[in-house]
Amino acid sequence: MATKTNSDGRTRSSVQIFIVAGLCCFFYILGAWQRSGFGKGDSIAFEITKSGADCNIVPNLSFDTHHGGDTGSITESELETKVFEPCKAKYTDYTPCQDQRRAMTFPRENMYYRERHCPPEEEKLHCLIPAPKGYVTPFPWPKSRDYVPYANAPYKSLTVEKAIQNWIQYEGNVFRFPGGGTQFPQGADKYIDQLASVIPIRNGTVRTALDTGCGVASWGAYLMSRNVITMSFAPRDSHEAQVQFALERGVPAVIGVLGTIKLPYPSRAFDMAHCSRCLIPWGGNDGTYLMEVDRVLRPGGYWVLSGPPINWRTNYKAWQRSKEELQEEQRKIEEIAKLLCWEKKSEKGEIAVWQKRVNADSCRRDGSQANFCKSADPDDVWYKKMESCITPFPAANTPDEVAGGQLKPFPKRLYAIPPRIASGSVPGVSTETYEEDNQTWKKHVNAYKKINRLLDSGRYRNIMDMNAGLGGFAAALQSPKLWVMNVMPTIAEKNTLGVIYERGLIGIYHDWCEAFSTYPRTYDLIHANGVFSLYKDKCNMEDILLEMDRILRPEGAVIFRDEVDVLIKVKKTVGGMRWDTKMVDHEDGPLVPEKILVAVKQYWTVDGNSTSTQRSQR
Repeated sequence: MATKTNSDGRTRSSVQIFIVAGLCCFFYILGAWQRSGFGKGDSIAFEITKSGADCNIVPNLSFDTHHGGDTGSITESELETKVFEPCKAKYTDYTPCQDQRRAMTFPRENMYYRERHCPPEEEKLHCLIPAPKGYVTPFPWPKSRDYVPYANAPYKSLTVEKAIQNWIQYEGNVFRFPGGGTQFPQGADKYIDQLASVIPIRNGTVRTALDTGCGVASWGAYLMSRNVITMSFAPRDSHEAQVQFALERGVPAVIGVLGTIKLPYPSRAFDMAHCSRCLIPWGGNDGTYLMEVDRVLRPGGYWVLSGPPINWRTNYKAWQRSKEELQEEQRKIEEIAKLLCWEKKSEKGEIAVWQKRVNADSCRRDGSQANFCKSADPDDVWYKKMESCITPFPAANTPDEVAGGQLKPFPKRLYAIPPRIASGSVPGVSTETYEEDNQTWKKHVNAYKKINRLLDSGRYRNIMDMNAGLGGFAAALQSPKLWVMNVMPTIAEKNTLGVIYERGLIGIYHDWCEAFSTYPRTYDLIHANGVFSLYKDKCNMEDILLEMDRILRPEGAVIFRDEVDVLIKVKKTVGGMRWDTKMVDHEDGPLVPEKILVAVKQYWTVDGNSTSTQRSQR
């Protein structure tokens, strides 16, 4: 069989042989033939050839004779394949809702210009975002924590700007992340050890954390070895490519800012929140930013502030700020913390730690200065403005009861009944339906692993569930090798993101009619369960699929689960997007109208002013 030579001189004969031999081995092979920093893809595929891959992992389907869907509802024009062209090379790192040029047209007050500002319909790109020339698959975790291929995010400004702070170093064809930071010159591990002397990080009590102004997310990266998962965020290019570097390292992060809009997380979500010289004016705006942290902080949770103004008496000269200014800044923070009923647990060096009270009864406020929020739903946050008001505690029956419910230490909380469900505060979800949902997703994930045996091998590190429900998919996948961004669509019938956090998982609110707050190529695998049925008649399927293509890595995988008629349309659309696909029956058999569509995004990159393409032989 003839071989095809790529731009780097390698051949794809091993992949072609398998694909021609049968698409049943499709995912196993494309997963093995990954372009890694080691350049060993072809030899791996050759070993699979010698050993004989199990070609029954994806059953052959005579799909047209199985489904019971009404194919008559699909018009001939809808079945025509539209070919999508590559975007221009300048769009390799395009973030539609945080576009720098558009941002500069908005007011700078309270960081409004760095909020989400999505393009109108007429300005949306209808092309495929290309990978930069030389792009390679990131190193597997945990090596990726410390090393990122230079070609994937070729930006050196941080190596100069943060050189003395040990954030990032450029070494040949890779960036190295020593684990340092502005506030932890001895490394993130030593810094976390200091926190652990005050905060119960070791025993599973603290599982979910929020890092505001995260830099390259070294704090979150090093917390992972302690079984703490961190939602990190930072503005787009406040320092060049910081969130992009975090995701290339395999650490959860999104583009975001504390500005004017509420954070896209539910109330009582995080066990710990953190700011290490994050430059947020905590004492300003009548305490609005601290009040927003209080909203998302679980009763009994911890807030950590390191850097200015803590220990200002010793450091004001080094910070090149006046004593008076720093003293007033700390006074305001202390005043707001007292209003929120946070108890100061420690102040040592430049690190201060507060703890939120467990319920309203344990809080004794002086006077009537507290302004409580009037909203009946503290989780209604999508594009809602922050207010200088305090989110009330849920009711508690005793002075010692944790408002909203006590959580078990992780990992027990992963499958324990979440308090929101036990209390009946999620309409239509009972203890029984929750347990049934868990069993269903265990079965689904087992089926996925038979289709794509690389699923829990470490090949996929950054995983997204576009319609997360109760978090069953993420729970069934739980592993130190991977993490899942659980997305709660803003139009979902039930808002269960709070349940997901109570399980010790992380997630975010999002409307899939808009672009996600991340860089291109930041997810290895995307799971789309019922997404296109949910968004039917809400927005254009093509736009959602192009956004999926933008955030999916080359040779990344997608698992669609939906009604067969929906998947027919999806399959046709992605047929023009350089994705290879295979339709698979539901694990309960061909008579079930719900099907599974599996896909792999082909590898292709920018090549000068054009785009070089390496396509699989069909």
